[in-house]
Amino acid sequence: MKLLVVVPCGQAKIWKKYPRKGPTKAKDAYIGPPFKVNRAFAERFADRWIILSAKYGLIDPDFIIPEDYDVTFTKPSTNPITVDEVKKQLKDMKDLHGYDAVIALGGQNYTDIVKQVFMNFSQVLLPTEGLSLFEMMHEVSSLSKLEKPEMLRRITKS
Repeated sequence: MKLLVVVPCGQAKIWKKYPRKGPTKAKDAYIGPPFKVNRAFAERFADRWIILSAKYGLIDPDFIIPEDYDVTFTKPSTNPITVDEVKKQLKDMKDLHGYDAVIALGGQNYTDIVKQVFMNFSQVLLPTEGLSLFEMMHEVSSLSKLEKPEMLRRITKS
């Protein structure tokens, strides 16, 4: 099974710890524990993984983020990217089509967007749906310890 994993961006960013860091790859810009757990899962199981950023939309892990930002789907006043804009990105990113399944990690704000964007292209699996942040991190860590066939069996049962 060919898997695409979508990891949510994180609130904790490198610039809070190192204010003079400068432009940084997305995979290194988000430094919070939830992102680290999700990244480890994605790197273990995905044929490809991407990040869903509230500011930039769908981005590759090597996408350069120029500076700190504070945009979130939970606060419309921060002007997050819209579902329609993310759908347009997917349309333009033809290499994101053709996956057997898309695993969406993160909270409901992120998984709802992934469902809306990918539902016409792939099966969308939501192993963290309905869980608290602590429960999500525990579940993703637990799944990361499994072999791929067992992980897939477990998340397709939910």
